[in-house]
Amino acid sequence: MSRISTVSDESADTEQRSLLDAIQSQLGMVPNFLRVFAHSPDALKAFLGLHHIANHGSLDAATRERIALALAQQNECEYCLSAHTAIGRQAGLNGAEIEANRAGSSQDAKAAVAVKFARALVEHKGAVSNAELQAMSDAGFSEADIVEVITHAGMNMLTNILGKASRVSIDFPKVALSQAA
Repeated sequence: MSRISTVSDESADTEQRSLLDAIQSQLGMVPNFLRVFAHSPDALKAFLGLHHIANHGSLDAATRERIALALAQQNECEYCLSAHTAIGRQAGLNGAEIEANRAGSSQDAKAAVAVKFARALVEHKGAVSNAELQAMSDAGFSEADIVEVITHAGMNMLTNILGKASRVSIDFPKVALSQAA
């Protein structure tokens, strides 16, 4: 059960309603976690702005989803894992790739380095090693790409925290977290 309510269409004030309508027109739905964000229109606008800008960078949609899947599993956010499994499939990821991402890797060698780096960022709270940064460069990622991976790791941490703190109801096909071995 959700510990922070979602802002419904009926309960939304004018500013919230405007934001929810814009999301609905873009996505065809308003995911529940954005309805939680809508309690603070400024927080929602900040997230949407960062999300929009970050999604127009050099990382392709599949790599962004690989990172999101890896971090949702690592951070144990079932809402985000469910959402990004659905979104990842839309971005062209198959079941085997999604499982590899959840395990912290990828079937694509270059993407595997980005996924591993994103997980290291979160695990070490940004204090990655010179070797981890060098692995990104060696895989062909530019400094701009590295900054984008860092940005996506931060955005996913934010959504993972919101999903876990709120225990928002999952409005995507539910995907269970993998249990640690």
